[in-house]
Amino acid sequence: MIYNIVIYLYLFGVAVYSLFNEKVRKMWRGEREAFRILREKVDPEARYVWFHAASLGEFEQGRPLMEQLRREHPEYKILLTFFSPSGYEVRKNYEGADIICYLPLDTITNARRFLRTVRPVMAFFIKYEFWYNYLHILKHRGVPTYSVSSIFRPDQVFFKWYGRQYGRVLKCFTRFFVQNEQSRDLLATLGITDVSITGDTRFDRVLQIKNQAKQLSVVEQFLGDGPQVFVAGSSWPPDEDIFLRYFNEHRDWKLIIAPHVIGEDHLQQIEKLLQGRKVVRYTEAGQATAPLSTYEVLIINCFGLLSSIYRYGTVTYIGGGFGVSIHNTVEAAVWGKPVIFGPENQKFQEAQELKACGGGLEIGGYEDFARVMDGFLADAESMTRSGVAAGSYVKGKAGATDTILKTVFH
Repeated sequence: MIYNIVIYLYLFGVAVYSLFNEKVRKMWRGEREAFRILREKVDPEARYVWFHAASLGEFEQGRPLMEQLRREHPEYKILLTFFSPSGYEVRKNYEGADIICYLPLDTITNARRFLRTVRPVMAFFIKYEFWYNYLHILKHRGVPTYSVSSIFRPDQVFFKWYGRQYGRVLKCFTRFFVQNEQSRDLLATLGITDVSITGDTRFDRVLQIKNQAKQLSVVEQFLGDGPQVFVAGSSWPPDEDIFLRYFNEHRDWKLIIAPHVIGEDHLQQIEKLLQGRKVVRYTEAGQATAPLSTYEVLIINCFGLLSSIYRYGTVTYIGGGFGVSIHNTVEAAVWGKPVIFGPENQKFQEAQELKACGGGLEIGGYEDFARVMDGFLADAESMTRSGVAAGSYVKGKAGATDTILKTVFH
C-alpha cells in the first residue's frame, strides 16, 4: 500500500534529518526508546486506556478526559503517547498518566509490537490523529477506539477521490466525538454514522486553567493601580509591528507582551520597537532598579504563565494571525476579555464563533487595529460587552468531557 511506502520514506528522512536538527533528533531517539520504556513500565496485570496526542495543544484537549477518567474509573491505568517533541518534552513528567512515551512511527511492525506490549482496553485519539496501521490493528483486536474533539473540512484528503483508500482508516473508530455539524455531515458521506456532536474538550480545559490560575505577584506589582492593560499572547513580529506602532502613540496603556519566540534577538527587536518606553523582562524583575509599577512594558520571557496572565488584561491580542494561523483564543476569552487577532483564522471554529458573538475581533492590518482600539476608547461599554460575550461563549461551550465519558461508559 502507498501509505506504508510513504511511512518508510518518512522514517528514512527523519533518520537523516536528525543528524542536523536537534528537535528531530529528540523525536528520533524518543521513538526508539519508547519500546524500552514500555518494556520496563507496563504492568501485565493492569488494564490500560491509551491516549494519543500529536503535540501540546492536543494534550490540553485530552487532559480533562484523562483526569476525569482517573477520578471516576481508578481501576484503569493511563498510557499517554506523543508524536511531537513539543508535546513530549514539556509533559513527559505529567502526573496524570502512568506511562508517557513517544508513539513509535506507524509501521506495521511497530504497531503490532506496541499493541502486543500494551494491550490497551480502549484508545482515544485526540483531534487529527489517524494512524492507519495502529487503527486497523486496534479494530482487528476489537479494542474500542474513539476520536475526540475531531473536526473535519471538505478539503481534507478523506473526502477527495484520490484519498478514499486512506479514508478507510476512519471506519476503524468505534465512535467520533466531533466539534460541529459539518464534521458529522462529512463523515456521513463516507457511510460513518457513529458520530456525536460534543464540541471541544479544550473549553473544559481552559475553565480548569482559569479556576487553578496563579496569582502572579510580579505582574500585580507591575500593574499597581495604573491604567488599562493590553496583553499580547504568542505574538510574532508582524503582530508586534501593528500593536506597538499604536501603543507608541497611546502611552497611557500598559503593555504585557508574551512573544511566541523568546530568543534574545526577538526580545531585543521588541525593545527596539518600543521607542524608549520603560521595559522590564519578567525573569529580571527581581533585579529591577526602580519599583515595578513605574515600568510601562512587561515582557514575558519564559513559558507557562500566559494562560494566567490574560486575567490582568483589559484587551487581549492573540498572535499568529499574520502567519500560518492564530494561536489559542479561548485561553484569553475565558477571562471575559475582548480578543483581537489577525486574518489567518478560518480553520478555527472558535475564532469564527467568537467573531459571530462579538467577543472576537479580526483585523487585517494597522488601520483595522487602530479602528478597534479607538472604538473601545471612545465607548468603554462596547469593550465591556465584547468581553462579556467572549466569556459567555466559553462557558456555553463547556461540558464535552462529561458527555464523552458518559457515552463511553454508559
